[in-house]
Amino acid sequence: MSPAPATVPCQYRTGKTLGSGTYAVVKEAIHIKTGDYYACKVINKKLMEGREFMVRNEIAVLKRISSGHRNIVTLHDYFETTHNLYLCFDLCTGGELFDRICAKGNYYEGDAADLVRTIMATVKYIHDCGIVHRDLKPENLLFKTSAEDADIMIADFGLSRVMEEQKLNLLTEICGTPGYMAPEIFKKTGHSKPVDIWAMGVITYFLLAGYTPFDRDTPHQEMEAIISGNYKFEPEEYWANVSDTAKDFVRECLTIDPGSRPTAEEMLKHKWLDSDTPHFVPDPESLVGGPTDLLPHVKKAFNARRLWRKAALSIKAMNRMSALAGGPLGSNITAINENLRAMKEESEKERMEESSITHHHHLHQPDDSLNDDVPDNMRSAESKQERDALKGHDDIHVEERAKTGEVESKLASMHLKEKEKISGLPEET
Repeated sequence: MSPAPATVPCQYRTGKTLGSGTYAVVKEAIHIKTGDYYACKVINKKLMEGREFMVRNEIAVLKRISSGHRNIVTLHDYFETTHNLYLCFDLCTGGELFDRICAKGNYYEGDAADLVRTIMATVKYIHDCGIVHRDLKPENLLFKTSAEDADIMIADFGLSRVMEEQKLNLLTEICGTPGYMAPEIFKKTGHSKPVDIWAMGVITYFLLAGYTPFDRDTPHQEMEAIISGNYKFEPEEYWANVSDTAKDFVRECLTIDPGSRPTAEEMLKHKWLDSDTPHFVPDPESLVGGPTDLLPHVKKAFNARRLWRKAALSIKAMNRMSALAGGPLGSNITAINENLRAMKEESEKERMEESSITHHHHLHQPDDSLNDDVPDNMRSAESKQERDALKGHDDIHVEERAKTGEVESKLASMHLKEKEKISGLPEET
């Protein structure tokens, strides 16, 4: 093992906290010399003990695709201090996809097609690089700036994997966001790049209506609907203004059999995206036969979805507090959560400008030398035990949601009906 490099002053200054995930805090960081701003994922090294493969995997994915495509959030730098590992990404200031849509004065089917075309082309690039994203959803689609013509960016590659085609390997762990997960993920029959095409079908449906196709009263019903491909273009008032061509595009993406599901390249050739003339339902009130504005219905549905999520999160917090109040399992989970919170707070408190870098990594190092580019205390062989650990973590996440989901769903549904009634609109779980 080579001797540890001498420490050097950190070249970044700490900014405000932007958000927090399961294992990391995201902070704004300013490069001291250039004045450029970045979003910096701050990972407590103690917190990642035993999960080193997760960090190594994310870096491996980002090294393959960073700076290679204008619509992918780029990893610009990564380094470690005594306590933390820092990953510096593009700072996207333009907001999430649906917030941007709802802020518009109007929104047409052609706008949705333009967005889907850009995202699908980026998915094709990711797949061509040997990567499967596995967590495509509107929340991971960000605009780079607030400018009208800002690029839309795919973010969060924490669940992504490198897929070596020649090895014909399939992934089997349950992971992702349930409403966007493909049937083969729930079936545990093995999955790969086709799961991203399924997610694109769900996203497209969402872009056209403001809600997702498999919304059900409980997580179990949602899973059953996904496995059987049970969805409809209803209620009619939300889909009367959407062309049959767009609906066909959604159907193609939501092909149940992953072996028959089209590729990103094939979907880019679908006539909804690859036609010289846009597809739309004419506005009956338009004197020139222009397209119908989808924004009123999309915005109404999306706002109802947001109300549901707010209610569900509050109810979930109360249920979790009640569940953790007694018993050895509750005490154990409470201790784990408290430990997670404490270590993330420890990471957040570190001031970058007052810290020294103990290891500065190299973005352009070849992939086969990746293990040498990972911090000493984050090296480990990606063993079956590690994969099982990740699989177990993901399974627990889904099972935990299923246990509390039914009560949450009923209470949130009652809350939503008090706030706003949407005739015939399926409620989110």
